[in-house]
Amino acid sequence: MASADAPRHTDLREYAPIGDGRTIALVGRRGQIDWLPLPHLDSLPVFAGLLDTETGGRIELEPDEEYTVRRRYLPRTNVLETTFRTASGSARVTDAMVTGVAGRLPWAELARRIEGVEGSVRFRWRVQPGTRLQTAAPWIEERGGVSILRVGDISLAVVGDGHGTAHAQPDGDDGPAVHGSFATRSGSSSVLILVATDGEPLHLPDPGNVQRGIDRTVAGWRAWSREFSYDGPWQRAVQRSALALKLLVYAPTGAIAAAATTSLPESPRGGKNWDYRFAWVRDLAYTTHALVRFGLREETHAAISWLLQTIRQNGPELHVFYSLRGEVTDGVHEYDVGGWRGLGPVVTGNPAHGQLQLGVYGDLFAICRTYVDGGNILDVATGRSLAAMADRTCDLWRQPDSGMWELPELRHYTSSKMGCWQALNDAVFLAERDAIPGNPERWRSERDRIAEWVAQHGWSEEAGSYVMHPGTTDLDTSVLLHAESGFDRGERMAATIDAITRDLGAGPLLYRYTGMDQEEHTFVAAAFWRVSALACIGRHREAVEAMDDLVSRANDVGIFAEMIAEDDGAFWGNVPQALSHLGVVSAALTIRDLVPAELLDGR
Repeated sequence: MASADAPRHTDLREYAPIGDGRTIALVGRRGQIDWLPLPHLDSLPVFAGLLDTETGGRIELEPDEEYTVRRRYLPRTNVLETTFRTASGSARVTDAMVTGVAGRLPWAELARRIEGVEGSVRFRWRVQPGTRLQTAAPWIEERGGVSILRVGDISLAVVGDGHGTAHAQPDGDDGPAVHGSFATRSGSSSVLILVATDGEPLHLPDPGNVQRGIDRTVAGWRAWSREFSYDGPWQRAVQRSALALKLLVYAPTGAIAAAATTSLPESPRGGKNWDYRFAWVRDLAYTTHALVRFGLREETHAAISWLLQTIRQNGPELHVFYSLRGEVTDGVHEYDVGGWRGLGPVVTGNPAHGQLQLGVYGDLFAICRTYVDGGNILDVATGRSLAAMADRTCDLWRQPDSGMWELPELRHYTSSKMGCWQALNDAVFLAERDAIPGNPERWRSERDRIAEWVAQHGWSEEAGSYVMHPGTTDLDTSVLLHAESGFDRGERMAATIDAITRDLGAGPLLYRYTGMDQEEHTFVAAAFWRVSALACIGRHREAVEAMDDLVSRANDVGIFAEMIAEDDGAFWGNVPQALSHLGVVSAALTIRDLVPAELLDGR
């Protein structure tokens, strides 16, 4: 049962994302929207009750009496349907970020259709913009009988049909708001619409057009899903993960965000609160690789083209991540708000911006090899740039770096060397197929030297495993990625999987590397990397059993966050997280390709 006095800080498992290709809203089980950056995914959030319960703002739509909740995404869409049942009746709310006739609208349009199913349910609603993390003071002004909400350059209005009389509250204790109430009846249909622009005139949509827009949005998602459907094991989980990844594609450029949120802590201790609303070369590479295998064309071409152009424009060095508009960013800005459950800090920006991470060279070449393997052709400028990057990898691989986990300690991380091996191995592949210019002999020679280095320094007889770096017995789950890359699918990788399972495992879940069980929760993506690695070394039954367990750990609508608490299954870290959903897709595709069909019956 839920009611109006539900806790202000919501369990992260309760959120379901919806989006329009430019931004993402998180909808809770009580009908509240606690996160909505405007106009872009990486903008400061106008609605940020998720991080700031005092002045963050939220959108509320909730029955007036106690209720139970059942919800789902409409099949093959990112449109959310929530059914509320009270003692007096039941009603269904459909939430969509509306798209236009020709694609994404030039303004943001959040539509909430409320349909009476049986009896009568009285709803109350409220739209209260926040302070954009204490950087702007909201206010209301009346224009032509409509209350216009302003937050900096953002203009918002609430319109609708059958949603009751809208009341402006200019000076409430929690800040300015617009609110109202109404009752459903069997067969009724109301619509509540929030429209927003940024430094532009504000369009007030006709509610009838928006009703049709909701249906059009549903049809658009279903057309996308029909075109790029998945026929294989764990179909529902894989399709949902592909749809979640699609939400993270920033349509104006084709970049893929690593997550939809910032500053959600990785542990109850706080401190590890990062902003992942950027395009990481690593995440984009893994996502593109999976989506190419999934059959996606437009998204993968857009992402690869954007990344290659962005690298050339910001070269010659390869950066760890870029903004969604292709800029090199620097600095971290902290905001004076409480954070989720009071666990700060709340930040924008990410401190990894200036790091050397050698693994990104492997990620870059993996994208391009996947693209060429798919029958596509690289342009001349890209070919020359990749040849130069291969030479750069030859020069750099002997240096210490920050590793995949963006650590402050510069070391010779084993997985970084494996990533350089992957870069040069793929460069040789591309050169031999005339996809890039240059003589691959140097690349082949350095690739083999890297393999010798890893065999000598990255393997520990004492640990019986590949280790995090030379001189330690610490383990690192990022090594598991290189079963699939082809670096090692033999006995040493098998032993490494066993050591990681034993020392970093919590059931089928895994901590990222040695010592993290004392600092944070288990990392969702790493558990799926283990599944893929098991499949790659031929331990198929173990891979299938672990996959069965892991897909069941999503929330009620199939969404994963960055981390899962090993004791109670609670979500931690940013949500939805691209690497987590990528792990679902990649592991399922790897199993489908490698595991005998008889082990997959009924999945």
